[in-house]
Amino acid sequence: MSVNIHNNSITFVEGPLAGKIFHPLWLRERLNDKKNLDPINLQRLYEPSLIDISISIKEFSYDEKNLTIKFSNEEVGIFLIKDLLNEVDQHNILPDKKQWEDNILKKSYHNYKILNNSLELNIDMLRNFHLFGFVILTHMSKKEGAVIDFAETLGPVRSTNFGKYFDVISKPNPNDLAYTALGLSPHTDNPYRKPVPGIQLLHCIVNDAEGGNSTLVDGLKIANYLKKNEKHYFDILTSVEVLFHFADKDVVLQNWGRLIELDSNNNFKQIRFSGRLDYVPAINPEKLVIFYQARKRLYELCISKDFMVSFRLESGMLAMFDNHRLLHGRTKYDPSSGNRHLQGCYIEHDVVEGKLRKYLSK
Repeated sequence: MSVNIHNNSITFVEGPLAGKIFHPLWLRERLNDKKNLDPINLQRLYEPSLIDISISIKEFSYDEKNLTIKFSNEEVGIFLIKDLLNEVDQHNILPDKKQWEDNILKKSYHNYKILNNSLELNIDMLRNFHLFGFVILTHMSKKEGAVIDFAETLGPVRSTNFGKYFDVISKPNPNDLAYTALGLSPHTDNPYRKPVPGIQLLHCIVNDAEGGNSTLVDGLKIANYLKKNEKHYFDILTSVEVLFHFADKDVVLQNWGRLIELDSNNNFKQIRFSGRLDYVPAINPEKLVIFYQARKRLYELCISKDFMVSFRLESGMLAMFDNHRLLHGRTKYDPSSGNRHLQGCYIEHDVVEGKLRKYLSK
């Protein structure tokens, strides 16, 4: 490994950080001794905006593991090479998400009785959820409220105008089609909220009715398919914003968003699809026709078995799925043939990702 100083910055010439340049301001901000960083909560004990802009490197030394800097204000910092490498490469300890494979459903079931007593199996469950966007837990309690009990082992539950939890049953005068016996095509839950709920949990209390099978669709796989094979549809679905609208007796909720949203690196970030709730703006007629063609194509892919899994939630089972990545639905059922009662709630991505990140960093 070879290091030198040029233009008041440390430059790595060889080794894992070859070509990387570190300015003294950036390095000074990362001092982690007791004077600068609280050892308990790891938060800064000073205001970094007040660092002397003219600070420079007075002396430096290095070996295979550490870079030692003496700054012009006489402060000394020792920086681990591996930490510098992780930060400049924006290393994410979480694994890259994967689109579904043919056998995805088989690897998604987790026995809660065993899981509940094993940290290793908990990590495996959270990793699978992160990779593929859903898990199905079996051998859980069949009691009402179990969905909240489980959700709160991960983090706080997000309440909505439907409450802290909601009962998915067929009932008179429903304020949402979910509370009927109708079949539901693949959709995003609550796309009209700001932000859209991140993760949904559905716990089955009883399911004796004929029909009512659950479906999940991999929006990531669909987006990748469109980008590769039907780019003209991909481009318009990732550029036109539509209005999502929901009206309840006490509230009107609205949110604009693209049906497929990309992040700052043009990678898949989120899918929003709910034909019952979206309103396409009055854009240029030629563009409008193409958008409707693209939305129809998106719907066709969403109901295709190439991108969908179907399963039945039985009493004591719970499905947890990423509401930003996956679409979910159900087949219609006959309420006269038996009872069907699910309870659901929402949590956010940061609680699940935070737990997994903590486990993997140990």
